[in-house]
Amino acid sequence: MTTTTTPPRPLPEDAPPRPSAAALLLNAVRGNMRQYGMLIALAFIVVLFQIWTDGTLLLPNNVSNLIQQNGYILILAMGMMIVIVAGHIDLSVGSLVAFVGAMAAVMMVKHDMPWVLALVLSLLIGAVAGAWQGFFIAYLGIPSFIVTLAGMLLFRGLTQIVLEGRSIAPFPEGFQNIAKGFIPEMGPYTQYHNPTLLLGLLAVGLLLLREWRDRRRQLAHELDVLPFGLWALKCTAVTAAVVAFTLTLASFHGVPVVMLLMCGLLLALGHVMRNAVIGRHVYALGGNKAAAKLSGVNDRRVTFLVFVTMGVLAALAGCVYAARLNAGTPQAGLNFELEAIAAAFIGGASMSGGVGTVMGAVIGGLVLGVLNNGMSLVGIGTDYQQVIKGLVLLAAVGFDVWNKRRAGS
Repeated sequence: MTTTTTPPRPLPEDAPPRPSAAALLLNAVRGNMRQYGMLIALAFIVVLFQIWTDGTLLLPNNVSNLIQQNGYILILAMGMMIVIVAGHIDLSVGSLVAFVGAMAAVMMVKHDMPWVLALVLSLLIGAVAGAWQGFFIAYLGIPSFIVTLAGMLLFRGLTQIVLEGRSIAPFPEGFQNIAKGFIPEMGPYTQYHNPTLLLGLLAVGLLLLREWRDRRRQLAHELDVLPFGLWALKCTAVTAAVVAFTLTLASFHGVPVVMLLMCGLLLALGHVMRNAVIGRHVYALGGNKAAAKLSGVNDRRVTFLVFVTMGVLAALAGCVYAARLNAGTPQAGLNFELEAIAAAFIGGASMSGGVGTVMGAVIGGLVLGVLNNGMSLVGIGTDYQQVIKGLVLLAAVGFDVWNKRRAGS
């Protein structure tokens, strides 16, 4: 008995040739130039300072310290990215951080309020502050630069009034753990922190599931995808990075509480901006406001909600910063708005709006955080640190301009 094999159907003569693996990889890199560029820059900076500090940068205690030091900046950067994508700017977040920290100190230290209730009220204060500014911007049409500049002065002055020019401390231990604490240990004794290992395993599973679903969706719509070998290599690299990071944290005290907050915000805000209607409206509004309004986007409502969200995130960052300092202080939040804006632009935001991701803001914040930490470890003075960070920001924005011109040509 003989078996016959059906020869493959020849492609039509006018069918375009299938792109090679190298071409697909090059197109993927070009399509995500800002994100891949910042990831490569972050990896380069980490390797550079790991060598320069003789391995100190990636020691488990320093990695945990790096996360806790930059937690509030990363929270602000996520909110600032959304504001910039919508085509606005917020200069008041640093002063709002100080004001919310001062109010939290008054509630907990002076009035003995339970820290959970004080935290909820602090977030409500941030929402009201964001709504107040959003009303002037969205419904009265005053430019966000002017409104938030006024807010920066207003909230800084209110901070001085509330604190009467002095610091208030200390906070309850539960509140301090928001910034300084770690998730508790559970299970049998091992050389590693068991809950952190489980969280790392869950993260690997979710990342691989997302990659597989995205690839299947692209194939279903007959879109170009990476060859299976390159896709498997990408998944292997992502898995290795997550496993290495998990083992680093698990060999110290485990996952910091503030990291859980950041991951929750990253997942929630990333989902909203990618998949929810309001997220698509934010991108549409920042990309072309006139076209978005003609398409039925309620620009006033979207802008108002963007600033309410920024206010809540600034309040959360204020609580985290106050908990780390263990005090409400008049000088809190100085230049935080500049750090958040820099993180957003380094992470891929566009000056004209409509471009950027929440994950990009986190990457940009990590670039700044690793730079700060690494330069401090090698003994570079704060004056030179400011110069270097300014050059990095200028390079990131210059790269954005060059990328747009290249795409236009």
